[in-house]
Amino acid sequence: MISRIRGRLKKRSDDSVLVDVNGISYSVILPFMVMKSLDGIADKDGMVELVTYHYFHSDMTRSIPMLIGFLNEIEREFFEKFITVSGIGPRGAVRALNLPISEIARAIDEGDIPKLKSLPGIGEQRARDIVAKLQGRVGKFGLIQDGGKREANSPGDDIKLEALEVLFQLKYNRKEAMRMVDTALKRSPEINSVEELLNEVYKQKTTGEVVR
Repeated sequence: MISRIRGRLKKRSDDSVLVDVNGISYSVILPFMVMKSLDGIADKDGMVELVTYHYFHSDMTRSIPMLIGFLNEIEREFFEKFITVSGIGPRGAVRALNLPISEIARAIDEGDIPKLKSLPGIGEQRARDIVAKLQGRVGKFGLIQDGGKREANSPGDDIKLEALEVLFQLKYNRKEAMRMVDTALKRSPEINSVEELLNEVYKQKTTGEVVR
């Protein structure tokens, strides 16, 4: 299973790139929102690193290995959730993800059917299926910093995302969880681990201190 690839960007087309890894070239399919950010992640030598989803596309006569590329593991995780919706396969998901993942995640969380219908290949019923399957399960992806210019997440961003995921699992809603985490970080900006952040969230709940 190929889960990550690093090499020189050799060629690009509308929806895929060719990445040269020590003389071996791999074709990697990219969603539009990843392709749009490609120049920003390539270094001066044209080297890129992509997190990949590896699967086999099968028809009646053959099975072809395929790689789909993302900028980070959070994007790939969202993709893996997206394809759990009945009727949406990997290639269909690649086509549909032409907006920043944070926008799509917020549309799902808010039940915004018109926004989801605007995605390529997603009609009214499929949009409703997406909301029915994923609403309440993709809140953390709305925090991805993928609007405009892409920048690598700082360690603090990762800690915040992990802490929010724990709070979602504990049945806190998105708005409440974000408020609790933001308050904890304002109180203790020196926090540098998920455990410390969650401990601070617990302390603020026991004292009743929440920034509104």
